[in-house]
Amino acid sequence: MPTRRTPENHGGWPDLPGDTALTIHVPEADALVRTPSRAHVTLLYPFLPLDRITPEADADLRALFAATPQIALGFTAVRRWPGVLYLPPAPDDPLRALTKSVRERWPEAVPYRGIFGDEGLDPHLTLASGAGTDDIPETEFTTALPLHARVESVKLIVTDGAGTGWRDIRTYALGPQAC
Repeated sequence: MPTRRTPENHGGWPDLPGDTALTIHVPEADALVRTPSRAHVTLLYPFLPLDRITPEADADLRALFAATPQIALGFTAVRRWPGVLYLPPAPDDPLRALTKSVRERWPEAVPYRGIFGDEGLDPHLTLASGAGTDDIPETEFTTALPLHARVESVKLIVTDGAGTGWRDIRTYALGPQAC
């Protein structure tokens, strides 16, 4: 039986030109993040290549997200995988359900190219990753916790694959706040 790839043994993956992702920006955590990207929780990476985001796909995404109530998230603990320091969101069930809904509509969009299995990684907000991360004490972040965020939208982002970062393409509003 093949070994399931985990954050510890994945060996990385390349961002390809036109790769897109569906993410939730968490500005409340921006000051904590030590990566080139802003604070976010990834719903699905990679999503469809940019040239496959047709007007129909865009309309389907708008409808799917509009039918989803806004989500209140809390971040109360720092966790780590080797080479990665992150915050797990709570609750994470609404995020998993949202990713599942997107995957049901676009089953070809396999999280993390299948490196971590069909379900991908648990929802998380990366604080730091790469060389030296394992030496960063968790206490450098715990004094800022807990963090609370209201998720009101999902962003479609794209990369040029050249390592220059990601840029926003569209923002999809979630539906009304749940009672």
